[in-house]
Amino acid sequence: MNVLFVTLDEFRADCLSVAGHPVVATPTLDRLAAEGVRFASHVSQSAPCAPGRASLYTGMYQMNHRVVANGAPLEDRFDNVARLARRAGYAPALFGYTDQGVDPSTVPDASDPSLDTYEGVLPGFDPVLPLDGRFLGWLARLEELGYGTLTAPEALRSESDRPAEHSVSAFLSDGLIEWVDRQDGPWFAHASYFRPHFPYAAAGEYSTRYAPEDTGEALPALPGLHPLYDLALGLELVRAPDGPGELAGLRAQYFGMVSEVDHQLGRVVEHLRATDRLDDTLVIVTSDHGEQLGDHGLIWKLGFFEESYRVPCIVRHPGFVDTPGQVVAEYTEAVDVLPTIAELLGEEVPVQCDGTSLVPFLAGATPDGWRTAAHYEWDWRDMVMGPTRTSGGPDAGLERYNLAVERSDTHAYVQFADGTWLCFDLEADPTWATTTTDPAVVLPFAQSMLTWRSTHLGGAYTQRLLGPGRRGLWPELAPA
Repeated sequence: MNVLFVTLDEFRADCLSVAGHPVVATPTLDRLAAEGVRFASHVSQSAPCAPGRASLYTGMYQMNHRVVANGAPLEDRFDNVARLARRAGYAPALFGYTDQGVDPSTVPDASDPSLDTYEGVLPGFDPVLPLDGRFLGWLARLEELGYGTLTAPEALRSESDRPAEHSVSAFLSDGLIEWVDRQDGPWFAHASYFRPHFPYAAAGEYSTRYAPEDTGEALPALPGLHPLYDLALGLELVRAPDGPGELAGLRAQYFGMVSEVDHQLGRVVEHLRATDRLDDTLVIVTSDHGEQLGDHGLIWKLGFFEESYRVPCIVRHPGFVDTPGQVVAEYTEAVDVLPTIAELLGEEVPVQCDGTSLVPFLAGATPDGWRTAAHYEWDWRDMVMGPTRTSGGPDAGLERYNLAVERSDTHAYVQFADGTWLCFDLEADPTWATTTTDPAVVLPFAQSMLTWRSTHLGGAYTQRLLGPGRRGLWPELAPA
């Protein structure tokens, strides 16, 4: 069996046309969902990219892997999806990027350039077509095509000025298709598309595909809700533009990026279909996190509103899906993806995983005791640490710059590490504009949050015991 593991960066689940979006077209994702299973209440575990991807790749909550920001290293001791694929007999290939900083303890030379970036390659992957923030291969291609010598920011901001077949997403799809055609056995490819990531510039004809006036109204800002939120509203970087038509134009470009990356992924999927490979390929599509897109007065990905965390998750496994086109309403999380891949590849689920395999859903069943709420976290200590912080010493104050959210069908409870909290009444108001302080509502959520942390905190070795005949339950050390 082949594996195509796809991430679309900063992709909001509610931008899927199959999920009912009245404007945006996503025919590739719609067809994958119709042939597989769509998880309609799926959340990423954290934001921005490095923390969100760390959870996706390791199956661990942020409180355990501790990648708290872009630049926070991922400890080498953790298992991950690429290492799992290698144990299953694959040589996992990376097309794109993983945004994982190297563990400094594995780098003996302090002058090693890998310590200067968080955009490292997740251990275990073969970077066949690396596209980190430098985008070197794509920029070289653009120069060959006569666009001159561009920097990465220049090339991304000017995507609208070039045909879509010269986009960064097209470049990845081109390389992936060429690579697939060279394989003579089962393969594992991680296609990590950059779009629909900022900057808001859709490629070619997709930049004019959606009229700004058709993009709908963003949810209004709610000043006074919480000091952290008020702080964000005052930051130019993440405050939604308020010029006439400016936000509508931004949303139109984002929608265009969504449809363009859907098209470029579709080229890969249809090539697999045309070459009789698709029905031998497990396809998983998701995102590392979402995008505020002007809702609540914010852009980018941050804070506690679910626009930054509700993402798509589609699994197409033709040999396993009991009812193609099934839509799963139960809450699922990014940490469930690694256990799912492990089970489908016939491998043990790593003990470190906080998530649970989604395979029963593929067979049309809901596991007993499945979660009734979703959790995600956000840590903003990097805003305090800044680029000048070089000391590695502890700072207890930094541990207060984080929050966790428990989102159920009726409420969303936000616990801040400084002891403050918010509780949104989503049953009364699904737009996250109405809060409640009713102790009969809030106390059970506070207790549930404590239980969630107590259940999952640091579990890699807690289920392993040393002793005669046990030896920590490592398969390779167990008695014959």
